[in-house]
Amino acid sequence: MNHLILNLDKLHTTEMGVDRIKRNLHLDVPDVVKWCYEKIKSVDAIIERKVKNWYVLVDGCKITVNAHSYTIITAHKVTK
Repeated sequence: MNHLILNLDKLHTTEMGVDRIKRNLHLDVPDVVKWCYEKIKSVDAIIERKVKNWYVLVDGCKITVNAHSYTIITAHKVTK
């Protein structure tokens, strides 16, 4: 099991991060961090670490999480 999954309780974001994620993914959810948490722990999630960030591909989106602070930086829809 990787460090991101083991440290999901540390997952958080900033107010600007909430706005960015909602805008990029067209989300209308009360808790963006909880939404990301559920996506990251999904059995369908593909998680990889590149240098200082974790990248999670799941359900047509890519979630970027800082590997040291566990801050959700952004999320985008993935185009094929």
